[in-house]
Amino acid sequence: MAEAAIPSPVINPVSSGYRRYALWVLLIIYTLNFLDRQVVNILAEPIKRDLHLADWQLGMMTGLAFAIFYTVLGIPIARLAETKNRPFIIGASVAAWSAFTVLCGFTQNFWQLILARIGVGVGEAGCTPPAHSLITDYVPKDKRAGAIAFYSIGTPLGTLAGMAMGGLVADAYGWRVAFMVAGAPGVLFALIAAFTLVEPRRQLAADIAARAASKISFGAALAVLATKKTFWLIALAASIKAFVGYGHAPFTASFFFRVHGAEVAELAARFGLKSAGFLGLALGLIGGTAGVIGAWLGGLLADRLGAKDLRAYVIVPAIASLVTIPFYILAVSVGSPMAAIGVLTIPVLLGTLWYGPVYATAQSIVDPAIRATASAVLLLIINLIGLGLGPVAVGALSDLLAGPAGLGEAQGVRWALILSTLLGLVAFGLFWAARKTIREEMVA
Repeated sequence: MAEAAIPSPVINPVSSGYRRYALWVLLIIYTLNFLDRQVVNILAEPIKRDLHLADWQLGMMTGLAFAIFYTVLGIPIARLAETKNRPFIIGASVAAWSAFTVLCGFTQNFWQLILARIGVGVGEAGCTPPAHSLITDYVPKDKRAGAIAFYSIGTPLGTLAGMAMGGLVADAYGWRVAFMVAGAPGVLFALIAAFTLVEPRRQLAADIAARAASKISFGAALAVLATKKTFWLIALAASIKAFVGYGHAPFTASFFFRVHGAEVAELAARFGLKSAGFLGLALGLIGGTAGVIGAWLGGLLADRLGAKDLRAYVIVPAIASLVTIPFYILAVSVGSPMAAIGVLTIPVLLGTLWYGPVYATAQSIVDPAIRATASAVLLLIINLIGLGLGPVAVGALSDLLAGPAGLGEAQGVRWALILSTLLGLVAFGLFWAARKTIREEMVA
């Protein structure tokens, strides 16, 4: 435990102008991260038909295959980020996941696609832990939740771009080309990250040597985290939020195709589009616009209310988790696809409010020397449970409810979405419980 008290090196602050530039670069990179991760969701139905897959296989492809390597490799990469050049780590990661996204378009069967998705996960493992650590070094404490929320806006923006671009390109050229288009921009931003982002540790070479000599071991870092009850409560709460969100993502478009297929085709025709292109644009715009507002609002509320009472960092996501549930159930229960799309705006907005408060809290309850590790452990829990198990569980539940003598594909996917969203009650309880410890555990 004594190791955790080793002072962190002095950080050479960057100018406010450069800080804005760096945050925009990191936002674009994270947007590409989620574009490449989420484009598969609008392509799920054509991939299912082309490769003759079941829903559980769609869940495996979009979730578990990606998540296992993404979460596990996040830990050693984060340990590197504690002492090595973080912009170089981010740049190499962008190049790797972009290349594997392109390779997804060349796959010919389920297992080849699984391997390509694993490659995407391997690359993306090196993005967020060093990015969170960089942002925390770039930004003053009182603006930290807002800055990390700004970075987290990449989630809805990437989802918007992936859904809209993926649907339109798939309609015009097929799902394989959509993967290739999604992966291409990463090459440029890999270079921008590696060669224009500043590593703010003063006298980098000397600092690396000093950090290597006094580096806190992974076991010691875990020992520090083990004492932070707040960390584990928000990690489990966020993992449940991710379980629901990632679990719904591959099956939202499938829900509309199966339940409202004829109406969606008719609506698409009015705009001169096919169903996938129309749904990609509609769901992408909702996910992007409402998701951006939600992520920004969550960071803003947490910083402003948290200045008076630190408990706001967990109260904001707690209330959002509770209010989301009835609106989501209404969205998948109404008879009109346009009404369903409209109502979905509310749970999408509320579903991103937790990003800034949760990630900022995780960075602020540990010393600077283990921030990247704390971020990686948090992401491991969130993504292993949420991204790894969510899509597979919802897909398996959909298959179970659908038949052979069950509700059929349309009602099976609807009830799988409804039942899984009720887990938000557990997330609410965990966030609410974190109120008791967050004030005493804040250290930075």
